[in-house]
Amino acid sequence: MNDSNYLLRRRNFLLASASSFGAFALTPTFEKQLEATEETGKPPQRFIIVRKSNGNLPTMFSLPALSDAEKKKDQSKQALEVDLHAHELPSWMRSLEQYKDHLSFVHGLSMKMSGGGHYSFTGCLGAYKAGRNVVSQIKRATVDFELAKLFPSPFGHVELSLASGSGTVMFRTGIVPGFSAPAAKQRNYCYADPQTAYDELFKSVTNTSAVDTENSLLDYLQEEESRRLTSLDGIERLKISNQVRSLAAVRQRNEKVASMAELISKHLPTLDQVHANGGPDATLIQKQEAFTDVLLAALITGLTNVVTYTIDDLSTPISTLPGNTAKLSIHLVGHQSPAGHHNVRELILTSHMNQISRIVQKLKSIPEGNGTMFDNTTIIYMPETGDTHHGWGTEAPTVVLTGANTKLDLAGRYIRLPYHLAEGHQTLGNWFTTLLNAYGNPIEHYGDFDLEMSQRKLPQAGAIQRFLA
Repeated sequence: MNDSNYLLRRRNFLLASASSFGAFALTPTFEKQLEATEETGKPPQRFIIVRKSNGNLPTMFSLPALSDAEKKKDQSKQALEVDLHAHELPSWMRSLEQYKDHLSFVHGLSMKMSGGGHYSFTGCLGAYKAGRNVVSQIKRATVDFELAKLFPSPFGHVELSLASGSGTVMFRTGIVPGFSAPAAKQRNYCYADPQTAYDELFKSVTNTSAVDTENSLLDYLQEEESRRLTSLDGIERLKISNQVRSLAAVRQRNEKVASMAELISKHLPTLDQVHANGGPDATLIQKQEAFTDVLLAALITGLTNVVTYTIDDLSTPISTLPGNTAKLSIHLVGHQSPAGHHNVRELILTSHMNQISRIVQKLKSIPEGNGTMFDNTTIIYMPETGDTHHGWGTEAPTVVLTGANTKLDLAGRYIRLPYHLAEGHQTLGNWFTTLLNAYGNPIEHYGDFDLEMSQRKLPQAGAIQRFLA
């Protein structure tokens, strides 16, 4: 490797990523916030948001043995609530059968303010139209970053993404633009392969010389950018001043993480050799399992309390998915023809649920306070574009798992909310407002309003009160 080229790439990455990191986590009050959290003696709440592509077909997220009356309501999209303990789960969800006490189905949420087309990019987590993920169209910090503000950690927020590579490379590798946003007009960066995530998150233990080099580079960049301030004023001065503060924030984070080296070393994940150099030829399941291991280690060590994981997008290769004998793509599966494509959808969902089950099982095995880490964890499995491949957005079937110390009242239930434009309907914005209100952000409403609901003068501001514990 050419050292000068590496340093140049690292310099550019640090300048870009510092702005997204410093924008929310390492404000001047960050250390005070973190100390206050530690002094309470209460474990932080943790959030894992799993995004998937291709929509969640409502029929696949229904319970297979509803009564005739319940089935009629479900199919006509009327409000309905059913106890999960009285029903078997869909076959693709059997790995979560033992976790029914924590599980909930939420039907009826719409996301027309962010959905439409094949992708929503940052929009599905920000409740706005994101266009083609152009930075200028990022309207606000996405909900995962807002949650991370409430429970500070050294990394603040970690984003993972499993998507296809270019050319003959099966999967993406390295650090790439993400689908979350720390603030308006700022794109996050994410880890595109497990090895890169491992190297970056745990380098205070695995590669201390790289940390020393990075700290030296950060010091140089901070001094370099500070010198530029003397000749600037107005908006440019503010921009560079924020950049300087952000670089200092990354340096501060590195010091904090270094102090946690002993704890980190106890929980380092072990990645198979297939993931070396980005593991572009690893199978889909190998990638998913490795990302799960990295995700868990980041949470268990306290490096972060919020992880967003794009477990697939329309380009994610699924040719190695067990059972996909026709080697169908996710995009082709979305078009629903022939009938066998429906079976591949089930295979995809099964692989996703298996990873979520592994997360729950592991967190339940880690003691914390008077219980386990899972007691303070919320997992949200949501579709990027709503209900179908092309994403009409009139509903977005969502699966939620909550621990014993949740601030949400959802567990153990199959809930169908009133359908789009019906009285009592709730949107993605209402759902995100509920999450934020429940965990300490009193925001009146998060996200954009649904234009059709506004035209009909239907109320849509605020939290879903019935979901608040």
